[in-house]
Formats: sequence, structure tokens, C-alpha cells
Amino acid sequence: TINMITMVALLIAIGLLMDDAIVISENIATHLRRGKSAIQAAIDGTRQVAPGVISSFLTTISVFGPLAFLSGHMGKVLQFIPMVLILVLSISLIEAFLILPHHLAHSLKHHERDSSRFRLAFDQRLNHFRDHTMGRLVDWAVHYRYWFVGGILALFLISLGMLVGGKLKFQSFPDIEGDIIEARVLLPQGTPLRRTEAVVRQITEGLKRVDQAYTPLQPEGERLVRNIQVRFNTNPDANEKGPHVASVTADLLTAERRRGGTLDDIVNRWREETGAIPDLLALNFKEPVIGPGGKPIEIRLTGPDLHQLKQASLELQAWLARYRGVFDLSDDLRPGKPELRLRLRDGALTLGLDAANIANQLRAAFYGTTAREIQVGPESYEIDVRLADSDRDSLSDLEGFRILTPQGSQVPLSSVVEISEGRGFARIQRIDGLRTLTVNGDLDTRVANAREVINHTRENFLPELLQRFPGIRSGIEGESKQSAKTGASMLRAFGIGLVGIFILLSFQFRSYVEPLVVMSIIPMALIGVIWGHLLMGLDLTMPGLIGFTSLAGIVVNDSILLVEFLKLRVREGHPVVAAAKLASRERFRAVLLTSITTIAGLTPLLLEKSMQAQVLIPLAVSIVFGLLATTLMVLLVVPAMFSILDDLGIFSLSRKPAVGTPGESGTA
Repeated sequence: TINMITMVALLIAIGLLMDDAIVISENIATHLRRGKSAIQAAIDGTRQVAPGVISSFLTTISVFGPLAFLSGHMGKVLQFIPMVLILVLSISLIEAFLILPHHLAHSLKHHERDSSRFRLAFDQRLNHFRDHTMGRLVDWAVHYRYWFVGGILALFLISLGMLVGGKLKFQSFPDIEGDIIEARVLLPQGTPLRRTEAVVRQITEGLKRVDQAYTPLQPEGERLVRNIQVRFNTNPDANEKGPHVASVTADLLTAERRRGGTLDDIVNRWREETGAIPDLLALNFKEPVIGPGGKPIEIRLTGPDLHQLKQASLELQAWLARYRGVFDLSDDLRPGKPELRLRLRDGALTLGLDAANIANQLRAAFYGTTAREIQVGPESYEIDVRLADSDRDSLSDLEGFRILTPQGSQVPLSSVVEISEGRGFARIQRIDGLRTLTVNGDLDTRVANAREVINHTRENFLPELLQRFPGIRSGIEGESKQSAKTGASMLRAFGIGLVGIFILLSFQFRSYVEPLVVMSIIPMALIGVIWGHLLMGLDLTMPGLIGFTSLAGIVVNDSILLVEFLKLRVREGHPVVAAAKLASRERFRAVLLTSITTIAGLTPLLLEKSMQAQVLIPLAVSIVFGLLATTLMVLLVVPAMFSILDDLGIFSLSRKPAVGTPGESGTA
């Protein structure tokens, strides 16, 4: 379907599908300026860059192809971006080779020498910038190549340190402010409905006070809370039904129009206004929908002993509650209804009574049993028999109940069984046949980070907890597990893409070293990605990582064509160092245009304020800032790196005699 994800893929494609066309058009224009006719310039210009363009397309596909098979809930959402890009780029290649040259040859036929005053002035200024500003930078980078490459490597390590050191936080999926919040009530089983109604009343009164506080801040005097809905017998977190559970749902003013604070501020204020409720098992204030990232805190404990599991859960919740910003902690192993437990006394069997016999008599007396069925005309009726209501409305009625023995005599129930009071568990969950308890929690992303909380707990508390309770095992679920699953598949896809790029470039360059130089630009894109997120005040997220991995197929394209032109100049007889400087100048316009078109296509998304776009803005940030960084890297680092290869004597053309006029050498 056409949705937000595929639309963003089309936004990215707006810039990418023009790359091939720009490269071919720019080269045709170069041949046209050399005095060739329009048709000849179209043929020669297209033919010259065809190997590089096809190679660029294949490298892009080798990156996007594996990304279309991401796993995990987040992967199922994000995989449509590479799918759309593969389709669009495939069509753009056909257009670039089979349609564009003909159009250019036809349109330029009557304008081979015509140029407007604006065009001449623009070209003059761009050429001046290329030759004097950018050209000097390239000359400096190549001349001081070891210092320059070392400085770029240091910048890369510093940028990586920002992520590893926690300056840039990681979050699986961006937070989106919705328009619905919910309070989910869980009281002990057996709680009468009137008590649940009183709790709900306290919660709704707190919500009304929140509405009174925030309404004056809203535009045009609109109310913050549009509707309040109360549902008894419903709590999605509890997995239970009954009069002891309820949900209070509030429809708020839309996020785009809402003023006075974030959704977290409103939820926290609602929690404060509700106040303390003594007999609650759990009261969670949250948005009702969980995104593909999963729950922020979800830790599973498995073991044979339910009481040990419960004790371990309470200790784990106490530990997690110490983190600032963590709240609404609970587990799913909760006490059930009050119950009476009957145990046979010694000697009961001598009377011919066993547990099944006593249980059947009690069931028949207090619940009822079908005595007989009678037929009245065409209809049949069952006759159920049980004790009168007045004989089964107190515990003394149960203790004084008389059991019929097989010999026909009657004995008091209390003489053959021991009666004790207790509570069981409302629900026992089993996963793979093992008794399992799940601890859930929420957090305020403004003051806490789920990844840091989980990692710190895993390293500093869980080993000690499992040592105290040797029969228990733990597992991390929710957001952390989904992030790890999608991240692992993304890393695998990224690795496959890099191997594909290396193989393709090895065939094209006929070298195993030169592809590594071209591919060195890929990790350098991380510099722009990290600093872009810091500049925009965003956490690094899975969409942002998809943007970075997508860059691998984009940034290599410009490098491939720059290397092709560098080798062309070396074959013409220029030294490698001079050829590197020339190639960077010649490719400046094409590299700049291909980057600008992609950046221009995504810039509107960066400025979008709608809530739906907030999920995809990190992806756009990664691509835009990554391209800004790699545009400079391609023009400066690649020439410097190939000059270093020439210094080391491992550049493929350094060892070959140049094909040129006598006296010229291809060796620097």
C-alpha cells in the first residue's frame, strides 16, 4: 500500500533517481563544450560513464537488496524503504541510458552554442569556486595527505566516541506524541464492583483537574480533554476479566494543536492529581498503542517455584524503581481470589471417603446437580437440586455440612477434612512448558534511556539475583529484544552489501586494494550521521540506522566515477597526484549536484512538524547529514588516499607504463 513509509522511500528516490541522469547529462555537457555536435556528445558522453554508472547501480542494489529482508517487528516496517528504492532505481537506469541521451541530443541540437546571460554567470561563479576554493582544498588535502587522512580518522573516532560514550543516546524507535492516554486499573481478585467504581471516580476526577489546568493554555480556548470513556471488565495489561479491572481512556486535543507541555507532562500531571490509592495491585498511565519497538522495560524470569519467582520479581522491581524516570512497574504473577483449601484428615479413608467423593458432594450441594430430566410435550426440562440459599451463605454452613459415607451414615465435614484459608495465583503463564513471570515497566525518555537501564541492570543486578535464586533464569524481551533482532539482521544485510560492493569493485578496478579505498568513505558517513543527530537534538534510532546503511549504496557511486576519471587522467600521462587533483575538480559539479538533489528531496521532511513524520525524520537526518559529510570526503579523501597508494607503490596504474606521448610517465 501507499503509506508513510513508502512515501518517504519515494522522497529519497526523488534525489537518487536523478543521480544517473545528472552524471550522464553533466558528461554530455562536458563533451558538448569541447566542440562536438549534440548527437556525438550524447553518444560519447553516455558511453564514457556507462561502466561507472552501471557499477554504481549494482553497488546500490547490493546494499538495498539485503535490507529488504530485515527481521523483527521494526524490520517488517522498515523493509519497504529499500524495496521501493530498488524498483525506482531500476527504472531510472533504463531512463538514463535509453531515453535521456536521445532527449538531450534532440534538445541541444538547436542550442549547441546558445547560453543565457544567467547561465554564463552561474557557470562562471561555479567554476571559480571549483578552481579556487574547492581546488585549493583538494590541493592542500593531497599535499598534506597523511596529516589530512589521519585527521579524518581522528574525527571518525571522536564521532564514534559520542555514541559509545552515551553523549548520543540510542532508542529503538522515536517517541511519537499521540492523542489518546489511558489509565489501567488492576485491583485484587474478589474486589466488589462498587470499590472499582470508587477508584475509577478518583481517577476521572484527577483527569478533570488536569483538563482545567491545561485548557486555558490551548488555542482558541479549546478543551484539552475531548472525551472520557470508562470501561469495566477490561485491562489489556492484566489479561484478566472481572469487576476488579477497569480502563479509563481520554481523547485529547490533537498533538499538532496541543500546547502547554508534552504528552509525558500531561500523563505525569494526571498521575499526581489522582493521588495514592491504597489497595491497588497496579495502576498504569500510558498510551494505549505500543509501537513496533515494543515495551521499554520487559524482563522475563522462568523457574519451577512460583514463590521464588514472585520474590525475585519484587527485588527486580525494587532495583528498577531506583532509576530516575522509570515508573509503572508490575509483573503478571498476581494473587487470585480468596479460597478455602480442604485436606483429608488421617482416617478419612477408613470411612470409605476419598477426595473425589467429598468434592462431588460439596459441588452438588453448593453449586447444584441435575437430579433428572423430564419431558413435557415437545420440550424437555432439567431439574437441578442444591441447598437453599440460607443454608450456603456462610463459612459455618460449610463447616457444618454433613458428608454421606458409603455405609449410609452422615459425618460432619470438619471431622474428615482440615479447612484452611488461602489465595492461589490469578494466572500462571508458561512459555515452552516453563513457568514464566514477566516484569513490565515504562519510562520517561526525557530523563531515562531504556537501552542504558536494561544494560546496567543486566550487568550489575541480574547476575547477583540469579545467584540468590539458583533455579531461576532471566531473559530480556520488549524493546531491547526487538532492537537486537532487527539490528542483527541489519548488520548482516549491511555485511552482505559490503561484500557485494567489494566483489563488484574488484572486478571493475582489477585490484583488491583500490575497492577498500573507495569503501572507506562508507564508515566516514557515520561522522555526518552522528553530528547531524546531535545538532538536531535527536536520539539515534532504527530508522536512522536504516538511513546510514542506505548511504553505503549512495556514497560509493560518486567515488567510483571519481576513480574512473582519475585512472583516465593517469592513462593520459598525468602523474597520480596531479591526476587525483584533476579528477576531483572534474567530478565536482556532478558530485555536488547528485548530493544536492537527494538533500533537496529530503529537506522538507526535516522541517515537517506533523506527528506521523517524527518517526521518519531520523532517517532523513542520517541521509542528509551523511551526504553533506561524504560529499566533502569523496572530493578530498579519495584523491588523498589514492596518492598514498601511489606513494606505497600499490596503485594498479603506478606500475604500468602510461599510454601517451614519449617522455610522459604515469608514475608520480
